Amino acid sequence: MTTTIIPPQSGTAFLVKKGQRLTVIDPEGQQVSDLVAFNADDTSEWLSSGRTLDYASRFLLTTGDALYSNRSTPMLVIESDDVGRHDFLLAPCSREMFAKLYGHTEPHRGCFGNLAEALEPFGIEPDRIPTAFNVFMNVQVNGETGALSVEPPLSKAGDSTTFIAQIDLIVGLTACSAGLSNNFRFKPISYRIE
Repeated sequence: MTTTIIPPQSGTAFLVKKGQRLTVIDPEGQQVSDLVAFNADDTSEWLSSGRTLDYASRFLLTTGDALYSNRSTPMLVIESDDVGRHDFLLAPCSREMFAKLYGHTEPHRGCFGNLAEALEPFGIEPDRIPTAFNVFMNVQVNGETGALSVEPPLSKAGDSTTFIAQIDLIVGLTACSAGLSNNFRFKPISYRIE
């Protein structure tokens, strides 16, 4: 069983077969990982935040929850979850987001740019990258105003979340590049497929 390391502020993409387990690991703690998925046989089917949240009737997903595609197909099921707090509301961080929200004059390409590069060999164009399932991301919602706030992740060193693939998938995965999401320290993410 091989564990692969994603360096800080970078991303990768790979195949996961139906029935395989994908475990995303936070080696040092408080590091977010953006996860997107596409049907390996038809990449016009992708992981959908909207469909998933519709069927769950809540926005906090954990052990036992399914993540659905834009065609309502179960793509992944969360088998185990050490943290229990992830985000499926916010899009991958990007060059444009860093410029618009934080005024960065030379912004990093962010998770969006890293996913775009990693998914290109699979024929997936940037405009088709959906909202990511942000593993370990701690987004709080004010129940009265609806305001969102990004807080430090609750994950500790070695915490993990394991997903079971329900169909053959192309998965994109990052070590997130947004300072606010990662308590202002960029760290690696590890993963393994079994």
